[in-house]
Amino acid sequence: MNLSASPYTFKKLELRSKVSSFAAQYLQVPLIYVNQIGANDNLIFDGNSFILDKNGSKIKQLKSFAEDLSSWNIKQTKPQKNKFEKSEMSSIFDALVLGVRDYAQKCGFKTALIGLSGGIDSALVSAIATAALGRNNIYCVSMPSKWSSSHSKSDAKDLARRLKINFNSIPIENLMSSFEESFINTISFEMAEITNQNIQSRIRGTLLMALANQEKHLLLSTGNKSELAVGYCTLYGDMNGGLSVIGDLYKTNVFKLCNWLDSEDSINHRKSYMLDTNVDIIGENIRTKAPSAELGPNQLDTDSLPPYSILDNILKGIIEEKKDLQQLEEDGYKKDLVLNIISLIKKAEFKRKQAPPILKLSSQSLGSDWRVPIAISY
Repeated sequence: MNLSASPYTFKKLELRSKVSSFAAQYLQVPLIYVNQIGANDNLIFDGNSFILDKNGSKIKQLKSFAEDLSSWNIKQTKPQKNKFEKSEMSSIFDALVLGVRDYAQKCGFKTALIGLSGGIDSALVSAIATAALGRNNIYCVSMPSKWSSSHSKSDAKDLARRLKINFNSIPIENLMSSFEESFINTISFEMAEITNQNIQSRIRGTLLMALANQEKHLLLSTGNKSELAVGYCTLYGDMNGGLSVIGDLYKTNVFKLCNWLDSEDSINHRKSYMLDTNVDIIGENIRTKAPSAELGPNQLDTDSLPPYSILDNILKGIIEEKKDLQQLEEDGYKKDLVLNIISLIKKAEFKRKQAPPILKLSSQSLGSDWRVPIAISY
């Protein structure tokens, strides 16, 4: 019998099954693998317990991401078809829902607050939070500036309507003007483009923290792993929060998860979490729009970063696969691009050290198991 506390990561079940099957065959005895269920801080324990016969064949598979109190016949020898088998996307969604639910409950929060921009990241976090805590306990706020597009405003409102969650809008254009006037009138300081963009993000972060403090909400951060890795985020702005929900999910996987959530494949999941099955949850407008922080005129993420399809592969090579420059060049990536991304990762380390806890999904998250110093030179 193996009593285990094995945290969830991508494809972990395959590894557990392989190791356990080898042990059962080698020792020529049945094996009962019992794994912990629930989440503690950034770690998510997925259950997925199972029983193998002495030949290493699975005769019982228990539930994933839920307690399973079922029984079985110890004399059963016929391998069981895995009725609890899940796709990778459904497992990721279940893991994040469990992570949010347990973190909130164990920290004493009944409600969650999310800054809803109309973009795909905050849309996904809102869906996960709704599944975890129930729609009546989710509060979303749109905070448009003069650079916010009309479709982002309407997309945020429509998403809240589809999820049936609480929604308000607090425009920040007047607050931005007040900051600009104060700087100019008092110290003749005119904000540069990047400073102006960061002020917008920090105004939003301050408003969210004020609402969270007043109403005792858990503020959920909506940044993804791609942004956290290269520092495409604002400290004390969009990084504010008590928990980073998708901080271990690359942007390309954010799109994959949202596409799955809006597909027929997710119907049973949506039913189990009481999400609407008659409409898309995320929505085509959000899923297909070009990523943008909308902190400047006609701004796109690709103005500052390579396309996420390229960036994420390089980041995964550096962070999870521990590849060096030569190996990444052999993979077909240009030297200057790789060196620039490595530089961005290093420069953003001070931000990550001040980020909220990140729910762990991969073999190497950028959270507590990312042991890299801030001040480093060679």
